[in-house]
Amino acid sequence: MARQFIFKDTETGRELVLPVTPGSYDVEHGRKAAGITMQESGDVNLPGPAVLLDTELTCLLPAQAYPFNQPGAGTNPWVYLEQLEKWSDAGTVLRFVVSGTPVNAAVLLDPIRYREQDGTGDLYCTIPLRGYRALAVETTESRQTGNGARTVEAEPERAETYTVAAGDTLSAICRRFYGDASLYGRLAAANGIANPNLIHPGQVLKLPAREELPAAATPSRSQKAAAATVYGRDPETGKSYLNLSRDKLLEIM
Repeated sequence: MARQFIFKDTETGRELVLPVTPGSYDVEHGRKAAGITMQESGDVNLPGPAVLLDTELTCLLPAQAYPFNQPGAGTNPWVYLEQLEKWSDAGTVLRFVVSGTPVNAAVLLDPIRYREQDGTGDLYCTIPLRGYRALAVETTESRQTGNGARTVEAEPERAETYTVAAGDTLSAICRRFYGDASLYGRLAAANGIANPNLIHPGQVLKLPAREELPAAATPSRSQKAAAATVYGRDPETGKSYLNLSRDKLLEIM
């Protein structure tokens, strides 16, 4: 029995068997070597990626019931051509199978070419096959700044209150407990803090649910000038000091 050349849309289950077995086909398999130049060793070849199918099938789409047609094949060549063109237009990923062989590959169809040549109504069709490989997306986690991979934020902590420690800012506290530093003004309003840039160690803050935070008050010029001052204490001398947030300083300049 002649081999069957089968195209199958695995999403819809639609299957097309070429009505006449092509006279020949060729398949390339293996890895294509990649050549590189080493400073000490000169040119070397290393195994490259596996090659993808890249071939063309030339086939007959018959308008007659020839004895060499596949059993049950139709004799309207335009029906076959229409389906092949739809798959090509849509960029549908198909399985290409040759019965009785190991050939079973994911392919895309490049533009279909066809012609009539002898007045019989038969179509002579060329089907370009291009192997398909799904792109594998790699997820990279990084906590570096600059142009590196996007920082992966930790999950916000959960708490009802928080005691301010030396060096804290409301924006840092909001990032820690709400996952959003821009909520510092609303947290200040929830705690009756007139100047969201001014907190001190030992101060106990209420941490309402995010949806319960009130709207932030509009800061005055003098409040901006406070520039996120935070009080701390030198553990060796016991003296208090004023810590000016660099980000807030840049903001008011």
